[in-house]
Amino acid sequence: MKINTQFYSILHLFYPVCCQACGKALLRGEEVICTFCLYHLPRTNFHTYRGNAVEKKFWGKVNIKSATAYFYFSKGQRVQKLIHHLKYSGAREIGAFVGNLIGNDLKQSDWFNSADAVIPVPLHFSRIRTRGYNQSELLADAIAQCLGCPVETELLYRAVKTETQTKKHRYERWENVGSVFQIKPGVFRGYRHILLIDDVITTGSTLAACAETLIQGTGAQISIAAMAVA
Repeated sequence: MKINTQFYSILHLFYPVCCQACGKALLRGEEVICTFCLYHLPRTNFHTYRGNAVEKKFWGKVNIKSATAYFYFSKGQRVQKLIHHLKYSGAREIGAFVGNLIGNDLKQSDWFNSADAVIPVPLHFSRIRTRGYNQSELLADAIAQCLGCPVETELLYRAVKTETQTKKHRYERWENVGSVFQIKPGVFRGYRHILLIDDVITTGSTLAACAETLIQGTGAQISIAAMAVA
């Protein structure tokens, strides 16, 4: 054991594993996010009450059961760095780690723990081919495991490749995704409560479009959860 500890210390000295939120070297026993960042990340706790700021984004757009986001998003801060590394730097472990945090909280919430399927917001196949994975699916996998229900990736698909939403205004975002999602025939398995997962909610246009497509195509209740809200 002493040799293993010494070996770990030497290896860590030359090849440190760094916190994905702040960039500092992780201590022994820490994974993905250091203890300091994990404590100071801005949690919303929106899953604990109705009428929260995320739910209000969907009022008048689509009839959902409930909605939440785990963190507040601010430019240049830790949460933005986590999302950037998850989406663009191949740090898939962030999806599993944060998804587990979200899932453990959602299973304590009466508004989310009845979900019998988890669906990540789909990417167009060309974007998956470029990136190599769907970051929302990584979150969804961990959340579904916590909730004890399946991840459904075949039912909802993105039929049209849209432009990035990053620099678009509210109406442009809705216009950009208004009719790009479709239901694949013969896949629906009678789910009654579907939990939609995305990485970041800004105006909510993408999730509203997904939710409306699912409601029209399945009749299931739809809830929404995201890693962060801007």
